[in-house]
Amino acid sequence: LQQKEPQRETTIGTSKKNIISNSTFTMKTCLFSLIAAIIIATVSGFASPAALGGVTGGSAFVVSQRPQQQPAVRPVRTNKSHLQMGSQAKFGIFSPAVYGAKIVLGKDKLNKVRGKAISLHSQAIGDFCIWAGAYHLRTRLIKKAKVNGDTLGFLV
Repeated sequence: LQQKEPQRETTIGTSKKNIISNSTFTMKTCLFSLIAAIIIATVSGFASPAALGGVTGGSAFVVSQRPQQQPAVRPVRTNKSHLQMGSQAKFGIFSPAVYGAKIVLGKDKLNKVRGKAISLHSQAIGDFCIWAGAYHLRTRLIKKAKVNGDTLGFLV
């Protein structure tokens, strides 16, 4: 009886070793496949096989790095400004709040509060442009803020 038990343990131990070696083999196979896929993707540069050789037989990466010459298209300028004043403003998500404030505060007080808010916002934009080293973009950002305020309904 004593001899059979060690043989049984040996069989169980051997099957555990087989399971471990099989899982190690599977893990090694998966790791090798993953590494091979990464290498292939890196070498091909995620390009389609047709783009790799091309007609001239060059690399698609090199071709994509050549500067593309775009024809110069100038925007057509009109005398009409895209910015609108308060009486022509769009109805946006904040328009009901502005109408409510106009009823509660009155038109004159609302315009004073709105002017102070616009002034503080323009000053914050200017401070940001100085901090970022892009003061030349200040006027564009202020115009963009006005367009966004119009779209959101702050200027009704």
